Amino acid sequence: MTGGGPVLVTGAAGFIGHAVSERLLARGERVIGLDNFNDYYDVSLKEARAARLVGNLDFRLVRGDIASPELLAELVAQNGVRRIVHLAAQAGVRYSIENPFAYEHSNLKGHLAMLEAARQAGDITHLVYASSSSVYGDRPLGSAGFREDEPCTAPVSLYAATKRSCELMSQTYASLYGLPLSGLRFFTVYGPWGRPDMAYFGFARKILLGQPIEVFGEGRMARDFTYIDDIVDGVVGVLDRPPESGEHRLLNIGDCRPVGLMDMIAMLERALGRPAIKLMRPMQPGDVTATFADISKIRDLTGYDPQVPLDQGIERFVDWYLGEFEQGRGPMAAVA
Repeated sequence: MTGGGPVLVTGAAGFIGHAVSERLLARGERVIGLDNFNDYYDVSLKEARAARLVGNLDFRLVRGDIASPELLAELVAQNGVRRIVHLAAQAGVRYSIENPFAYEHSNLKGHLAMLEAARQAGDITHLVYASSSSVYGDRPLGSAGFREDEPCTAPVSLYAATKRSCELMSQTYASLYGLPLSGLRFFTVYGPWGRPDMAYFGFARKILLGQPIEVFGEGRMARDFTYIDDIVDGVVGVLDRPPESGEHRLLNIGDCRPVGLMDMIAMLERALGRPAIKLMRPMQPGDVTATFADISKIRDLTGYDPQVPLDQGIERFVDWYLGEFEQGRGPMAAVA
C-alpha cells in the first residue's frame, strides 16, 4: 500500500523503527524519520542505524523530541503525512524504577503530542503505535496465551503503566475525534541491530569476555521472543489495513512460542561456542515471570505468521554481533 504522502516513523533510529523504515523504503515509500538520539544506551548504535537510512533519497531524518507538540504538528501538517508509525518511547522496565520522569516525558507527553498532531491534521488515515506485552502484568509459567480482550489492570512497572495509559488515551482520541488507531503490544523483540540493554545482547557480550552473567528469577522465566523481521511483517501488515474512522484496536504481535530463559542462554552458548558463567539471582522489581502472545487477532487481520524460531534468530544475531563488534568491522566496532 504505497503512494500518497510520506509515512512518519518516530523512533526511526531505534531498533524497531530502523527496521520498519528500511522495509517501507524498500517497497518504494517515502519516510520521514524522527528521533532524539537520547543516551539511554550508546548513541553510536543509533547513529549507525540512522546511517543505513539517510543514504536513501526517499528518507528524511529529523532530530527532535516527540514530546514537542509544535514539532510534531509541523511535521505532520507541512509534509502531507497521512500515515504514522509511532514507535518512539522511553524503553526499559528496570530503568523506569530509576528514572520515572523520563517515562512521563517520552511515553505520556510524547504520546499525547502525537495524538494531538494527528487530531489537528484532520486527515490521518492510520496511526499505528507501539504498546507492550508488559501491560498484561505478571503471569505464572504455563499460563495460556495473553488475549487483547483481557482487562490489563495490574501493571507491575511504571513502564507498563505508561504503555497502558497510552492505550487509554488512544481510545479516547479515537472516540472523540474519529481517528483510526492501532496499538501493537510487542513481545520481547530481538535480533541484529537490537538494543544493548536487552538480556540476550548483554549476555552475548559477557559470554565472549568470559564474564559472569546475572540470571534473574533463578532462570525460571519464559519470554515470547520475537525476531525483528517477523515484527516488521506485523507492523507493516497492520499499517496497510487501517480500521474505520473512530476505531481503536489493540493487537498482540509476538511469536506465540514462549521459551525459557535457560533455554535461550543455552542457544547463545551454542551459537557463540562458549559456556556462560551463570550467577543465579532473584526476580527483580518490575519483571514478570512469563509472556505468551495469543496472535489469532493479528493473524486473522493480516495473515501474520512468524517464521523465525529462537534458535535460528539467535544464530543470526550472533553472526551480526561477531561481525560488527568482535572483528572490528563496520560503524559499531567501538560500541561493545
